Amino acid sequence: MRPMLHPPADALRAEAILHALADPERAAIFAEIAGSECVERCSNLADTGNRVIPKSSLSQHFKILREAGLIRSERQGVELRNYSRCSEIDERFPGLLKSILSAYQSQQG
Repeated sequence: MRPMLHPPADALRAEAILHALADPERAAIFAEIAGSECVERCSNLADTGNRVIPKSSLSQHFKILREAGLIRSERQGVELRNYSRCSEIDERFPGLLKSILSAYQSQQG
């Protein structure tokens, strides 16, 4: 299996984070991970409420979130577990995620 790219905190770029969260499905996936008390499996996040995301699209969404530095994914058997990197991002860009997630939540009603 290919290794997954997880950029170090000092290499995170605001434009990559904004690009990753510009897609409504990725924003929904990340909001769920960021708001969760526990680690989320990829398969648990396929249903965004509006529709079920196909596995191939879900994999692409996770790749973009991971490469932007928003999540850390770790393999456990055949599953991937996803962790939020909010604290690392807040250290580098204070208030950025809070603003984005607040705007996302207000749009959801």
